[in-house]
Amino acid sequence: MDRIIITVVGKDQKGIIARVTTLLYEADINILDISQTIVAGFFNMMVVADPSASPLSFAEIDDRLTKLGEGMGLKIQTQREAIFTAMHRV
Repeated sequence: MDRIIITVVGKDQKGIIARVTTLLYEADINILDISQTIVAGFFNMMVVADPSASPLSFAEIDDRLTKLGEGMGLKIQTQREAIFTAMHRV
């Protein structure tokens, strides 16, 4: 499986990075790059990850991250790198 791009957006709260990265760790997904900012109390994070060692399918990874986000009041979106790149091409 190709690399994936995970974006996390919502009101800042304790534990966002810990919970997202723990989920990735438990799914055997390697974080390649991570960036996060907080602007006026709103949290934004982008993660580039390699799911090739994970036993989970892309749909299962997406579902787990979506449910985590819903439980925390966040929007977590997972995209394949090729789709993300095509959508953001100038």
